[in-house]
Amino acid sequence: MKKLFNSAERMVDDMIDGYVAAYPQVRRGAQDARVVVRARQVKDPARKVVLLIGNGSGHEPIAMGFVGAGLLDANVVGDVFAAPSADLILDGIREVAGPAGVLLLISQHSGDMINGRAAVMLAEEEGLKVRALPMYDDISSAPRDRLHDRRGAPGTMFVYKILGAAAEQGMDLDALVALGEAVRARTTTLAAAASPGISPLTGKPMFCLPDDEIYLGMGVHGEPGIGRVKVGPAGDLVERMVAALLADRPIARGAKAAVIVNGMGGTTLMELLTVYRETRAALTRRGIDAVAPMIGSYVTTQEMAGFSISLLEPDKRMLDLWCAPSDSPFFPRIEDHTA
Repeated sequence: MKKLFNSAERMVDDMIDGYVAAYPQVRRGAQDARVVVRARQVKDPARKVVLLIGNGSGHEPIAMGFVGAGLLDANVVGDVFAAPSADLILDGIREVAGPAGVLLLISQHSGDMINGRAAVMLAEEEGLKVRALPMYDDISSAPRDRLHDRRGAPGTMFVYKILGAAAEQGMDLDALVALGEAVRARTTTLAAAASPGISPLTGKPMFCLPDDEIYLGMGVHGEPGIGRVKVGPAGDLVERMVAALLADRPIARGAKAAVIVNGMGGTTLMELLTVYRETRAALTRRGIDAVAPMIGSYVTTQEMAGFSISLLEPDKRMLDLWCAPSDSPFFPRIEDHTA
């Protein structure tokens, strides 16, 4: 598999160089060049809680592409598929910390959790006001009675956007944590992988899968799923996935579900729009209104083919914040046409 980069040692830094050169919303941090920060002025920096996340690269545009007004204030960029170190995350916290405090979002994977929590402890020792919010939503990674063991998956984008909008409006740190926990509790995700991505470090496929099978529950690093199904009509696969999501967390007839259909990197927009069509139809058959969709490839695993479906049952405040304006290079405009 051909990959376009200068060297394995430079690939992440070259990517960041190109990113900050292309988009005026972002710049490199002064503390460390692996920290990407919001470049444009915050209206009231004394009142605004800052949001940041550290994550491995190779999944772009998340989370680097979501730095900007109404979203993240910084992203600490690790090596390919590797969590940034605690010291690097601490540099990111120092870079953006202000009097209103810092909220570190952590997508629940072992390295991210260990290094993120260590960075928070180090920051607290320096007298910084910091809280951590673990994010998890992948129903295939643990049963409902072990909710706190679940992996972070594309549904974490609901947390990014809703908390980013709330922080922009001046919500304080404790209220942001409570809102994030509420969004997390209402979010579920299930993925389906059709073919593997190729690691840019090894040049090898991340897993093996027969041409006539699809992996249900594949994680964002190629972690094992819950089983395989035969390739067939998209409607049949989506119906099975929506049924599993609603079995895990039911949504009542007459309620709303905000929907994310995320491509893994090698899935065409034609396919993703078809998946959304089938998702909306599956929800409609159950009397649930699909609202404010986000459709595209935002949490990727190189060129892995497949998609995930994320559902959030929002209250009015959550939906308003999900649809609030933002200004980052890669987060799309979200609209609720049922409002």
